[in-house]
Amino acid sequence: MQRDGETALDFDPKDLAASAGVVFIGRIVSPWKERGECPRNMASARDTGRGAHIEIDAPYRPGLSGLEEFSHVAVLTWLDRAPRNLIRQMPRHVEAPRGVFSLRSPARPNPVGLHVVRITHLDQAAGLIDIDAIDVLDGTPVIDLKPYFASIDAFTEARSRRDGDKR
Repeated sequence: MQRDGETALDFDPKDLAASAGVVFIGRIVSPWKERGECPRNMASARDTGRGAHIEIDAPYRPGLSGLEEFSHVAVLTWLDRAPRNLIRQMPRHVEAPRGVFSLRSPARPNPVGLHVVRITHLDQAAGLIDIDAIDVLDGTPVIDLKPYFASIDAFTEARSRRDGDKR
């Protein structure tokens, strides 16, 4: 359902021919079963104190080798229950509609989620990665995992106008 000020595409991107062959390598097991109870972001998810885990399918488990060296991992998910046709959205926390590419909303042409999580336990043989928190629904497909490097992935100088940056 569209809110006032939102703009939808006149087509649904899911109906277009795929230009990439994305495969799911596993799924998220989270405490969130309904969209209304799911935290809106990772900070909110961590505030709940509820962990989650990632289940990696058997063929991809050898790819977990070496991940034990990292405290955090970037998880790419496919937000399979999000609408894909909203190009301008009216989030509840802003005063005017904004383009999808200026938002972290799950509603986007390609509903890829990005989540940096802390690994609390890793069982490579079982394909299980326990994590500190997640802000997606139970059963959300996993596209990829990438180790998080604070030395190259963190930009302490990054700002947005919401942070008070006047640019």
